[in-house]
Amino acid sequence: LYFSAQEGILIFYHIKDLQYEIKICADISEPISSLIFSPDYTSLLLVTDQGTVYSYRPAHSGEAVKLLDSSSSCFLAADFLTPGNNYCVSVTSSGEVQVWSLEDGTFLSKINLGTEVQVT
Repeated sequence: LYFSAQEGILIFYHIKDLQYEIKICADISEPISSLIFSPDYTSLLLVTDQGTVYSYRPAHSGEAVKLLDSSSSCFLAADFLTPGNNYCVSVTSSGEVQVWSLEDGTFLSKINLGTEVQVT
């Protein structure tokens, strides 16, 4: 079970029978608004309240890697593009949908929806 604390800490609960173990996986120091697993559960996207997107790979037990950092418009949400785990899509409050490479955070494409977007 993965969850995030308000302070921007990604925590893993390993639960087996009546026993559990808690592990702090990453501390990104920004409140995390959503966690999204890749279709094959090898990667986890962390989207912060400030619109920054991080990637975390549970099997590698490393730190979360900053992929996207909104400078002008806040990312509201992000998700993986399937099939595969190579790309993600994000949407901004201004209605811009963007495609990014998860390998290095390279911006690949965008389309503007022509309307403001809200996450509910």
